[in-house]
Amino acid sequence: MPSLHDAGLRPAQPASSGLPVEMAFRLGEIPDGLSDPREAEDDDDMVRRAQLRMLADIAARVDSQFLGAVERIRRRMDDALVGGTVSSSMLDQWEETAAGYGSQYMTVPPMRLLCDVLLEIGDVRRMCEHRQPLDFSERLCRLAGQLAGLAGMLMIDVGQQRMARSFFRTARTAADETGDRHLRAWVAVREALVPLYYGDPSEACALARTGAGLAGRNMCVAAAMAPALEARALARVAARRGGPAKLQGLRRVPALLDQAHDALARLAPPERGDTAFGYTERQLLFHEGDTLVTLGHGQGAERAFTRALRLYSADEILDRSLATLGLAQCRLAAGEPEEALRLSRDTVLSVPREHRSEIMVRAARSLGDSVAGRHGEFRAVREYREALVSA
Repeated sequence: MPSLHDAGLRPAQPASSGLPVEMAFRLGEIPDGLSDPREAEDDDDMVRRAQLRMLADIAARVDSQFLGAVERIRRRMDDALVGGTVSSSMLDQWEETAAGYGSQYMTVPPMRLLCDVLLEIGDVRRMCEHRQPLDFSERLCRLAGQLAGLAGMLMIDVGQQRMARSFFRTARTAADETGDRHLRAWVAVREALVPLYYGDPSEACALARTGAGLAGRNMCVAAAMAPALEARALARVAARRGGPAKLQGLRRVPALLDQAHDALARLAPPERGDTAFGYTERQLLFHEGDTLVTLGHGQGAERAFTRALRLYSADEILDRSLATLGLAQCRLAAGEPEEALRLSRDTVLSVPREHRSEIMVRAARSLGDSVAGRHGEFRAVREYREALVSA
């Protein structure tokens, strides 16, 4: 394996404080030196070192120093956006690179792709700090919005919800600078996934509706994705509250899913084939299955999940795994708890370790909790939880 010097990296600088990174954020110690270019280079080097560690050990975990560097990279982008000489060909290359990262979203391990995206954000940020012609400035802001949004999506996958929200705030700042309603709508809809997975589904409903409002009657990605995410969020609200809320969700959800299918059919082909910056049929079917199984419609959910799995390629590991975990929920709904546990365990353990993101393991844990809640802590549940811990 190459040394750090071979990779062009400098030794890490000692921390200025013995405080943990999270506490340093709160006390305001870290932002003071954000404008120092040497510190910006140090943070980029830290991300590169993390890349090298993951090449040597696919199970390598991130630490507080890495997360501190991530936050400073994001904050520098914020500073550059609100404070942009770059060639047209360079912008073309960056836009192609950003599109490439979007196409890798389903196939590359999330931490490895996150490092690439963060380093690209660092390059774009440096250009944003200089005055640019208006059309170049708008393209840089669009790039920043896409890259920050993609970083937010990856932060969801690895379980860093606070940083996911921060990156989506950065993405909103960048998108607002462009005046592009489609981009602003995409950011809002993608941000809805944070509370959908880690917070209050009512907030996810509100964000999905905000995205739909920004999309308006214009046909764009958010116009297809927003109703599907609102349906997923309403299903979670209904499952939590029951009673009138569940009845309301049951009435509203079918119309939202029909709206999503209709909008998807009218999207331009390139957008229907892009899993990060676009929206695909397989993603919609996965989201439909998740909605239906949450509402207790096991048979309809199983049909949607099965159709989605036929469309996903073998290397689209994250969504394939989540859809299969959804099938495990269907088995539980059909009164087959042991089969549900077996399918979920086999799915997680078959995934290469570098792809076992927090969002996947979280879904598997949730299934175990559901089985235990319905059938008690029997032996298969205990063995299942032990297998997840070892994974």
